[in-house]
Amino acid sequence: MSELRTPEVENLLSVFAKLNDNDTVFALLEDLFTIREIRETSQRLAVARLLSSGKPYSAIEEATGASATTIARVSKCLSYGSGGYAAALEALGDKKE
Repeated sequence: MSELRTPEVENLLSVFAKLNDNDTVFALLEDLFTIREIRETSQRLAVARLLSSGKPYSAIEEATGASATTIARVSKCLSYGSGGYAAALEALGDKKE
């Protein structure tokens, strides 16, 4: 996905890296994304947390409302992705045992 790392994307990454106030980050999210996109993105992180803790798909579906397809996609990213979910979980204090 190196073609995705455009100067505009690099600017966005720099902004996120420099913002350290949840309210300011939330305001930016509200301006950048739709309510649905914020909810879906947050749901994926919740799915990653539950997958990381060993929960089965059925329990994750019930707890988050995520589809089996979304759970499978997040699971694939946890196993074979770029490490973004692992970094996010570590930032939240979740450690993979």
